[in-house]
Amino acid sequence: MRHGPMGVVLRVTTMAVAAVGVAWIHRAHDPGVLCPLRAVTGIPCPLCGGTTVFIELGSGRPVHALLANPVALVGAVGIAVAPLARDRWWALSPRTRAWVLGLALVGSELWQLARLGLLRI
Repeated sequence: MRHGPMGVVLRVTTMAVAAVGVAWIHRAHDPGVLCPLRAVTGIPCPLCGGTTVFIELGSGRPVHALLANPVALVGAVGIAVAPLARDRWWALSPRTRAWVLGLALVGSELWQLARLGLLRI
């Protein structure tokens, strides 16, 4: 795996190709709800909307991607730029990393509940 700017370019290129491919496949065949928790219970998981983020980005609709799941979009950007900032993440204490990830998951779940009309804000 490459580090530095070349790693970012490789990650962004791979993600862009994947997003366009997923959007193309989705246009031809919509599989419906992919989240097993949401399919069975009707309650979304914190990562619900993650596939939609890539479909919307691949379709050239970044605002729709942001509205589907802002945490997944920020996570994708974080993965893309990871070669530039990986030392900063690991420099954080394990407790701080756990808090950041935990708050992101809680925020994402609240967003999904509100987005799907299960939580009134």
